Amino acid sequence: MTGNAFFPANLLLAYAAYFVGTASPGPSNLAIISIAASHGRKAALMFALGVISGSMFWATVAALGVSAALVAWSQFIIAVKVFGGLYLLWLAFKSGRNALSSSIESGIQVEQRPTLKRVYCRGATLHLTNPKAILVWVSIVALSSNSTGSAHSALIAGCAAIGCLVFGAYAVLFSTQTARRWYVRTRRALEGCLAVVFGIAGIRLLASRM
Repeated sequence: MTGNAFFPANLLLAYAAYFVGTASPGPSNLAIISIAASHGRKAALMFALGVISGSMFWATVAALGVSAALVAWSQFIIAVKVFGGLYLLWLAFKSGRNALSSSIESGIQVEQRPTLKRVYCRGATLHLTNPKAILVWVSIVALSSNSTGSAHSALIAGCAAIGCLVFGAYAVLFSTQTARRWYVRTRRALEGCLAVVFGIAGIRLLASRM
């Protein structure tokens, strides 16, 4: 039996790991929920597309073998970590400011209804500035590897489909009228929770040793 015989099992294991990571509650999912409920389905889908694009960028980098060199280059990881931590703290500030606004209208006006391009860039930036994504993709690529390019191609395509399914489901589900009515009632609490999550994530990222 050759090593390639284990390829399907390895690939399924990598898919499962990616699915658990994307479906689990985190800054990206919470941001999609907030955007879907406050700005609608189209904006949430564009943010989700940005997150997926950032994820697939690191997946491609890892598949090409560049990630190993980047991980070894400590200055690069430190730069990404600092920028990512500061970006998360900025998102925490914005969410906190929205939470303190007195009404749904003023909360939306603070952000001035961002364009779809801007929303996409925010989603991509959230993932591109996460150094942990680099390390995760190095592990996932190694997990699915069968020493051929076919494994990497199947991995990236499959994970992109999983990401679209999971993040798209969040965007669609929380942009329904029921979800948006729920958002109107709980907006300040949700934005406050986002501020706490982004703030903790930013501080932990800046304080982490990688």
